Amino acid sequence: MTVRAGVVVTGTEVLAGRVTDRNGPWVAQRLLEMGVDVAHITICGDRPDDLTAQLQFLADQRVDLIVTTGGLGPTADDLTVATVAALYRRELYLDDELEQRIHAIVQRWRSRLSSATDSEPLQAGVRKQAMVPHGAHSIAPTGTAPGVAIPASGSESLPVVLILPGPPRELQAMWPEALDSGPVAEVLTRRAQIRQSTIRAYGLSEADLAATLRTAERQITGFGDLEITTCLRLGELEMVTRHAESAATPYKELAGLIDKHHGAQVFSTDGSTIDDIVAARLAGHRIATAESCTGGMIAARLTDRAGSSAYVIGAVVSYANEAKTGLLDVPAEIIDEHGAVSEPVAALMAEGAMDRLGVDIAVSTSGIAGPGGGTELKPVGTVCFGIASKDRPTVTRTLRLPGDRASVRALSTTAAMHMLADALGPAH
Repeated sequence: MTVRAGVVVTGTEVLAGRVTDRNGPWVAQRLLEMGVDVAHITICGDRPDDLTAQLQFLADQRVDLIVTTGGLGPTADDLTVATVAALYRRELYLDDELEQRIHAIVQRWRSRLSSATDSEPLQAGVRKQAMVPHGAHSIAPTGTAPGVAIPASGSESLPVVLILPGPPRELQAMWPEALDSGPVAEVLTRRAQIRQSTIRAYGLSEADLAATLRTAERQITGFGDLEITTCLRLGELEMVTRHAESAATPYKELAGLIDKHHGAQVFSTDGSTIDDIVAARLAGHRIATAESCTGGMIAARLTDRAGSSAYVIGAVVSYANEAKTGLLDVPAEIIDEHGAVSEPVAALMAEGAMDRLGVDIAVSTSGIAGPGGGTELKPVGTVCFGIASKDRPTVTRTLRLPGDRASVRALSTTAAMHMLADALGPAH
């Protein structure tokens, strides 16, 4: 049986674009991984009528579960619990135990401040967050705002609703307990067992993959039981397939067909990202970057994960030519002869970073990100890369990357990660 869900992200600041929604995609991904179909993600401001309309819309779509995020704080515009309770015709009551728990959390925070005395507004805010609809299940807060799970209302044709706070850190920490709450757990028992598999390729066009999928549709029995979505992002093409256990054979045949036609471009069949692969292959190595057009973006990506200090030693952002010469020992005459954006300079930048920082592998970039600076021979989007290693000759490459300045820099960073993965070879 298929379980359907909808997500309502509340907050005028999200609706206005001042804050980027991180909760809707995160919740949707977690639900999809569990075999729940996500029908809609909606965003509405902090207005009771608009939230009620969103809830009613999802109920009319016959979803089994609604997850709301935001609007649980102590201020006047935090109205989610009261609004949902009104729609579900459930009176609010003060949960004394919950009030004490929230008060203790607030006091721990306030004890770090010089003035930690209670005030009437503070007490009112604590009390507001401890109001729970009758018959609902409260979910212990990570911050000060508890979550709430409300059972379905058969008489009103309303599904189970799970109300969670807006701060992503709080929501994610409360997620496991939220799933175990009675109303939500009951819905999840009805879901089908769904597998989700991800294949990632680099340098594969959407048109070529589409042609292979059309072939698969003709050749593979049960292809229609596979739910396939594709997404091209920063030069990487991601194919996510969801299917029931009964469709395992058609998926295996599809994966084999993808490997047959595009095996050279496929770099991951188990969901691993290029960042995961590079991190695994850097075990036992020491790496540095020498970056011009990417301005440290490769180093930032390498150090984005915990534990990267085991292999990342440092980075040189040598934007100006004098920095390339003074910090990386690139001879000025080589820059004059070939230009800063050239494979000889990229090679020397990587070798200079390797020698100066005492590492066994280094990556470099030098390019024209735009919007100006391009020439007929070296148009905007021209980027030269270098990979220097202690145990093999330096490798260079030049790419012509499309898009605006931000796109060229982002695509360059991804290209450098793939060059690193190739240079490092399989993990030890």
